[in-house]
Amino acid sequence: MAKAAAQVRVKQPSVSATITFLEVAMKLPHRRRFLRLAAGAMRTLAVVLALLVASGVAPIAAVQAADINAFISTAIKAVTDQLLPPFERANGHSIRASYAPSGALLPRFERGEPVDVFLTDAPAIDRLIQQGKIVGGRIDLARTGIGICVRKGAPRPDVSTPEALKRALLGAKTVGHASPAGGSIVAGHIQGVFERLGISSQVTPKVKLAAGGPNGRVSVLVSSGEAEIGLQQVSELLSNPEVEVIGMLPAELQLTTLYSAGVTASARQAEAAMSLIRVLTVPTAAPIFKAAGLDPAL
Repeated sequence: MAKAAAQVRVKQPSVSATITFLEVAMKLPHRRRFLRLAAGAMRTLAVVLALLVASGVAPIAAVQAADINAFISTAIKAVTDQLLPPFERANGHSIRASYAPSGALLPRFERGEPVDVFLTDAPAIDRLIQQGKIVGGRIDLARTGIGICVRKGAPRPDVSTPEALKRALLGAKTVGHASPAGGSIVAGHIQGVFERLGISSQVTPKVKLAAGGPNGRVSVLVSSGEAEIGLQQVSELLSNPEVEVIGMLPAELQLTTLYSAGVTASARQAEAAMSLIRVLTVPTAAPIFKAAGLDPAL
């Protein structure tokens, strides 16, 4: 049997002891540097405590560590890269994260790979709920749209209207987007944009396809010079400092994707998986989503 979580009792310092500590600190020769370091430590502590509270394991107990298998869409990797490591440190959990487009993750799950929590597009979560493979409902995280990028320092063509985008695509020597075969949920839409603009026959021959996932990003095609202009969900483009986002698809051509979370019916660590989701939905997570090009659904 697993051992019960050990209770942790923290003795609070008295007011007089705190005052004495501050008086001594103010007499130190490098007191300003000391106080700056102390302030930084307090901010770090505040983040950790917020994560503990958000994950439902506030400082009353030390939870039993768990190995959490997470399938995560690449589009939200920039956010999870920031939020999950503090969650692991605060709870002692270990997250085994697999990043890929939704269309590549689902077949792996269906083949029987162990998954505790899914972070992917809402339609995929809905299908898994209908199949009884996700329990507890869908928890929405954030939305993002398709952006357009060029290599850092390269000319920035106008892409603000359908006609301007058409000129930019025709003028580019090469155009990059994700491969449908890699499981991309936006590849088909981007190909449809070429058709709607009436330039599919001219653009398709010069398309360079990205495999998808962290090591097969459209932005890498652009930053390496293989593609002159790239189209992909803006949250993926912004994660590469070697490219510049020059705009979003015009509204009449845009595709907005809602990303959501769910705990699987086969989860071995359902409680820990739910704690992970809560960390992504607390108000303090909103600025991190926004900085990554995602509009929080909080």
